[in-house]
Amino acid sequence: QVMEGEPFYHFSHRGTRQRALSRHWGWHMRLSRDPQVLWFEQQTVKRRSKRGAGVVPTDPWFPKQWYMNNDVHPDLNILTAWSRGYTGLGVVLTVLDDGLEKDHPDLAANYDPLASYDFNSNDPDPQPRYGDGDKNWHGTRCAGEVAAVANNGICGAGVAYNAKIGGVRMLDGSIMDIVEAQALSLQPQYIHIYSASWGPEDDGRTVDGPGVLAAAAFHRGVVQGRGGLGSIFIWASGNGGTNYDNCNCDGYTNSIYTVSVGSVLGDGQRPRYGESCPAILTTTYSSRTSSKVQIVTTDLHHRCTDKHTGTSASAPLAAGMVALALEANPALTWRDLQHLIVRASKPAHLQAEDWAENGVGRRVSHYYGYGLLDAGLLVRAATTWTGTRPQEKCSVRALQVPRDIGSGLTISTDTSSCSQSIRSLEHVQAQLSLSYSRRGDLVVALSSPMGTTSTLVTVRPYDTSQDGYKDWTFMSTHFWDENPKGIWTLRLENRGDDQNTGGPLPPGQLTSFILHLHGTDEDMPARRSAATAADECLRRDEQGACEDCGSSLYIHHGSCLSYCPPRYYGRARGATPRDTARICASCHPSCYTCQGASANNCTSCPSGHTFQDATHTCQHP
Repeated sequence: QVMEGEPFYHFSHRGTRQRALSRHWGWHMRLSRDPQVLWFEQQTVKRRSKRGAGVVPTDPWFPKQWYMNNDVHPDLNILTAWSRGYTGLGVVLTVLDDGLEKDHPDLAANYDPLASYDFNSNDPDPQPRYGDGDKNWHGTRCAGEVAAVANNGICGAGVAYNAKIGGVRMLDGSIMDIVEAQALSLQPQYIHIYSASWGPEDDGRTVDGPGVLAAAAFHRGVVQGRGGLGSIFIWASGNGGTNYDNCNCDGYTNSIYTVSVGSVLGDGQRPRYGESCPAILTTTYSSRTSSKVQIVTTDLHHRCTDKHTGTSASAPLAAGMVALALEANPALTWRDLQHLIVRASKPAHLQAEDWAENGVGRRVSHYYGYGLLDAGLLVRAATTWTGTRPQEKCSVRALQVPRDIGSGLTISTDTSSCSQSIRSLEHVQAQLSLSYSRRGDLVVALSSPMGTTSTLVTVRPYDTSQDGYKDWTFMSTHFWDENPKGIWTLRLENRGDDQNTGGPLPPGQLTSFILHLHGTDEDMPARRSAATAADECLRRDEQGACEDCGSSLYIHHGSCLSYCPPRYYGRARGATPRDTARICASCHPSCYTCQGASANNCTSCPSGHTFQDATHTCQHP
């Protein structure tokens, strides 16, 4: 290529890898000997970040995004992931829902028609159906949580604001197995992540899951999708908490192929709509009680909303965080991601009575799985993660003859036959067939040889069914990384109101119990966890506050950060001429983000204030 108006020429050749930093000696020799060549240099790709753009987005509603702007502690730690350069670039995600407003000004730039389809009207356009009280807003809201465009002066910012976002319209019509299967297997070599916030009725009496076609689509997705690395399915755990529902009675949430996401309020309390079950792997925020501002996202008719809420708001936040991890390491398999999510989730301030430590020292809860997902930890762990060894499965038929359940029954089974193939567990499933006079009265729990007890299903007072469980598969993630060798115990117990037992019907029989262990032959606990990465501080004062974070991190309130939070800007400390330390200094009180300390250095404003482009100031309303 001739450089315009310059006597420079750009030659490319196939001999060197694009990223090579060492020079190609053959070409180097020939060019240096050529008398007509006055100067040459092999060009290399340089990583550049925009100065002054800062990590904190300037969108007018970002100050309302409490779950990612450091307003609550801990938040989802999205800013740390962004500060490391990960924003979802190159990742394709689709929301399986009631449609997507593709021309929304805060989505249009990231909208991807190749990741979209309308299975309700059988056409490629996922635009939602308006009218009818405009109830088809859900998909558009979920999409904005993931991929609302950042720094464009509109609304807020998505978790993965440089990802491509598609929408599948499938819930605004009759939902059949074939429709679900088509949606779950849309463009599996192009789409990386599928986010879904639907399932059987959350009425506390339904036991239902994917049909034959959808089940096959899940399996085909993880085996063949994403070039054999496996499609990523992110699932909301359910909103049936007020009906005492349990997500292990939902075959989508409790599939080993889906990442099931629970919900927590901003203050760490459990939302009343939250369901519990041991299939939940991780948790994100879904709403808060301390203010009217919930989850900020895109809404129908080109609008913004700060009222999005529910478990269906939690799953897309997790999907966006997974997009950041996939940008950090595109080679991760569907199982690698679940391993990373386990390691990047923290119990933090999440409140529940059932937090317990499993056999490898991780705290886990039926409401939150391994805790609140941390995007900074997730991308850091993703960059250094080495792939897991293949998935092994070992099944043990634990029951030879039917047993009466009565008021309670305990079955023990030895899985030592599995210890050849599985050293570290991943998912554990209990496949049961039983009859019972009132299904919802039965509590089922499974205990591992390492002493972890997982409640597979709790009392469901509205479940009066006499059908029992017909080959139903319960799943638990609570034994993750444990060694399965030894005696497993299944306990069935009637915990319902006493008057419901007996009656004309017999209390019931357990006719089949198969224990399915999934895992790998590697000793996974021997891998160091992401959380124990080296402390970044180089020198501390007597009080333990950091004085030196090196030249790439900022000192802020005595600790080391990779970015300066809202209301602060980064600058050199300059205590001495040779001081290379960087600190976070306060913005002017009128600014939300800024590039300097004065009132005319603002780059964005607090909620309700107007940003003046010409003067870089914030005006009171």
